[in-house]
Amino acid sequence: MTTDLHDLSEKYRGVAAFDLLQAMIERQFAGRIALVSSFGADAAVLLHMVAKIDPATPVLFLDTHKLFAETKTYKQQLVTGFGLTDVRVISPLAENERDLDGNGVLWASEPGRCCYFRKVLPLQRALEGFDAWITGRKQYQNIERSQLPQFERADQRIKINPLMGWQPDQVAEYFKIHDLQPHPLVAAGYPSIGCKPCTSPVAPHEDPRAGRWRGSDKTECGIHLSADGKMTRSATVQAPRAQGCG
Repeated sequence: MTTDLHDLSEKYRGVAAFDLLQAMIERQFAGRIALVSSFGADAAVLLHMVAKIDPATPVLFLDTHKLFAETKTYKQQLVTGFGLTDVRVISPLAENERDLDGNGVLWASEPGRCCYFRKVLPLQRALEGFDAWITGRKQYQNIERSQLPQFERADQRIKINPLMGWQPDQVAEYFKIHDLQPHPLVAAGYPSIGCKPCTSPVAPHEDPRAGRWRGSDKTECGIHLSADGKMTRSATVQAPRAQGCG
């Protein structure tokens, strides 16, 4: 089946998120696709959909060793509740933690390098053998994601964004209809949840991701960026320069 971005976009234009996921998992990339999930604020939507389609779909979870304890608890609750059977916990290599962040505070001085060895490199390894992966990104989350397409190509793989056009009220409605349990930190003002040291509460007037790396110009961890820090559609992620990734 075609993996040409234009052909995919034309074929699945306007297809609802669940139907798109079903086509990707059962036909387009059968046996060669994974969901990458943070088990964060909105993660239950895609996890619930995937579980309904095929609970054995691989789910890749990046445990950076800097996550909120609430995220790990929430992950286990969703995995058990949805009956997901192939959740793979991906972590940074022990030698990288020792050599690059021996005192555990690299996030404070060089967050780009911290994200690189804790997220980018582990995900690159985990995606070996897959031709496509699913993300939960949405256009409304910040200005950098406002032009997010349905399909992207990165590192010779197809990235699929089934919820790219969803609005906050659609996410909330899905949670309500399916009686999904929210991440416990959402009620505390965290609409986007990453590593504990680099995530803060968000005010009602701010973008949902305003609490990520607050006070810096960094807006993405790096797994969706090219080496120059841009949201490219076809690039292999490389190591950030000394000042860190975008």
